[in-house]
Amino acid sequence: MLSRNIRGKVVVITGASSGLGEATARLLSAEGATVVLAARRQERIAALAESLSQEGGTALAIETDVTDLAQVRNLVDKAVESFGKIDVLLNNAGLMPLAPLAQLKTDEWDQMIDVNLKGVLNGIAAALPHMQRQKSGHIINVSSVYGHKLGPDATVYCATKFAVRALSEGLRQEVKPYNIRTTVISPGAVATELLDHISDERIKVATQDFVSQIAVPAETFARMVAFAINEPDDVDVNEILFRPTAQPI
Repeated sequence: MLSRNIRGKVVVITGASSGLGEATARLLSAEGATVVLAARRQERIAALAESLSQEGGTALAIETDVTDLAQVRNLVDKAVESFGKIDVLLNNAGLMPLAPLAQLKTDEWDQMIDVNLKGVLNGIAAALPHMQRQKSGHIINVSSVYGHKLGPDATVYCATKFAVRALSEGLRQEVKPYNIRTTVISPGAVATELLDHISDERIKVATQDFVSQIAVPAETFARMVAFAINEPDDVDVNEILFRPTAQPI
């Protein structure tokens, strides 16, 4: 039974307004988890929370910018105040504005570092003290196939995703005394809004064309998250790398 170790857990999900986060919230809620939805688009997560509640789930929407540590701490603290604990943090918020380094899009570099890397650090900073006190918990970070290999025009994005993998392994080693589990998930081509962040029109069109031919739905990622959570508490699924079967790179 899939929900054996999911039912009753309190799961905080960043980037929950669409794509991977939304799909994961829907699946975990259906399996009996309480989901706390975080994103900057308050109207989107409020509507999602309402939808899940109408389907019999328990959901709370909290507007959150993951680049702001105070907001992320507020998110996690409200989850704990509302439901008494935090079992899982899914650090899912991310963006991918691809461009060659030579274009010097330094604002985009800063944005990727702030969201993709510092956002994960902020999530850890907010959740770890609670999980240490509980002597339990599970932190799931999202990397990418581009956290395992470099691609043209993706240098800074790859750097942030390589960093998330390094951070996740360091976290894994440090939290053993607290019975905390850690997972890093690296998706390949998945159908989401991620490509909308690409400002270079040539790269955007080429990437969208490639991805549209092979992408798997966001529910694929959600099942990976559910698998990692659902394993017994003495099993720590540390890393998942998946691609569409048709993806060659």
